Amino acid sequence: MTEKKPANAGKSVKALQENTNKPTQAAPPTQPDTAKIDIDFSHGLAAFLAANSISLGFTSYQTGRLYLVGAGQDGKLALHEAQYPQAMGVAGDNERIYLGTLTQVVRMENVLTPGQTANNVHDKVYVPRNMQTTGNIDIHELGIRKNGRLVYINTRYSCLCEPDIKHSFKPIWKPEFISKLAPEDRCHLNGLAMVDGEPKYVTAVCRSDVVDGWRDRRHDGGVIIDIDTNEVMAEGLSMPHSPRWYGGKLWVLNSGSGELGWIDPKDKSFHPVAFFPGFLRGLAFHGNFAATTLSKPRHGRFEGLALDDKLKEKDADAWCGIQILNLETGSVAHWLRFDGAITELFDICILPGVRNPITLGPNSVEIRDFITFE
Repeated sequence: MTEKKPANAGKSVKALQENTNKPTQAAPPTQPDTAKIDIDFSHGLAAFLAANSISLGFTSYQTGRLYLVGAGQDGKLALHEAQYPQAMGVAGDNERIYLGTLTQVVRMENVLTPGQTANNVHDKVYVPRNMQTTGNIDIHELGIRKNGRLVYINTRYSCLCEPDIKHSFKPIWKPEFISKLAPEDRCHLNGLAMVDGEPKYVTAVCRSDVVDGWRDRRHDGGVIIDIDTNEVMAEGLSMPHSPRWYGGKLWVLNSGSGELGWIDPKDKSFHPVAFFPGFLRGLAFHGNFAATTLSKPRHGRFEGLALDDKLKEKDADAWCGIQILNLETGSVAHWLRFDGAITELFDICILPGVRNPITLGPNSVEIRDFITFE
């Protein structure tokens, strides 16, 4: 089996146009596409990514975008995007990215070989190679098992599942308090933590077993559950998201209070480490740093939480963007901020060993003629 090489194999691939991923035959653009979006970022963010040999991938279901952020050869920050309807959970590495969308799970493959570049600039080109249709099950966070199989949170049906070759999904676990699988988003199951390549912990906004019941328990109904034992690892949280096992600790975003913290297994208490000015979803670690996505509280649904009082206390406005926390100092080392039409982000992943990636959207002009073969 030979390695996949672009048809115009060599040290550089010229078939791409930078940052243009716009469909030629598509529905009229939505307001976030046409309205102004301003992007600002901290001085030194590009250098930080380059020094750590990483890039960032993050999503916005509001604008239907997968964003990739890296460092260009000129030392400047490079941001690229591709359109995917309701882009949600994202997980990946230097060769593959998985993305959950409105009705599909997308697998993207890097088609470049080591040392090869596209446009003499991009060291990775992630191309969608498989788009498995699930229907609208409200996919949230994703995980990749050590055997390579994908698992993901099916929020609409309140379960953890994996792709099925024949059906929309294959449920593999549900909370004990959920009496049956139904398209009712009963507890708002949302976050997934992998441990040693297997799904281990999940977060839910509450233990409700009725349709849309979680909306009445946003303040203090949140739980973290061990899926192997069904033990509740922590409770009394406010809209928890994105549990992660890192450095021997179970970390979680207590989104309703805007805090990142960890769970003490002895008394199952939440220990806040840092406050962020926004509704938190999406968490990734690298070395002594934690990166999280921030959103402005959505009108009606995420308002009236402790986050509102904390923002007033600090005389701060809510953010939409990314902040990277130095876990040793407790201070924000770098950040990227959106203003304007975009107000909500979802998930984030760190791509190790990736300098300046790009991805081709499934409806982009470039993908029609960007052909690779083994």
